[in-house]
Amino acid sequence: MAELRLGYLNYVVLMGRVCADPDLKYTPKGSPVLNFRIAVNRRYKDPASGEWKDDTSFFTVNQWGPGAERNGEVLKKGSAVLLEGRLRSRSYETQSGEKRTVVDVNAVRVSCLDKFAATPKPETEAAQAPPATEEEVDIPADQVDDVPF
Repeated sequence: MAELRLGYLNYVVLMGRVCADPDLKYTPKGSPVLNFRIAVNRRYKDPASGEWKDDTSFFTVNQWGPGAERNGEVLKKGSAVLLEGRLRSRSYETQSGEKRTVVDVNAVRVSCLDKFAATPKPETEAAQAPPATEEEVDIPADQVDDVPF
């Protein structure tokens, strides 16, 4: 039988919520690194009981470069994110001498899915906004997409 040669593919796409406020740090050479954890839920129907159940997985995510700084300003605990990247395993030894292996996600692209995830405006710009007139209709933020035009 001929030997089957496989290619290499290490690509992951995850959608979940940020578990805690991200931690933005800089390497000694000044490169930004954003570290955060996400929770990814999977909903399934239990075949034995017929009940719907949730299974949650937690992943540690690292993002490098200019995107890390941008996302460090936008992401916060509870933010919905979609990320693409690759898996990376690393091993370390605890203080008690136990060997541990951890799998992290090195994110290439991180997108905040929150509806209004833009960086907040400085207070000076918000104060200079013209006051609403009687002719303007104040549409609640959660209904902006429902406007028919």
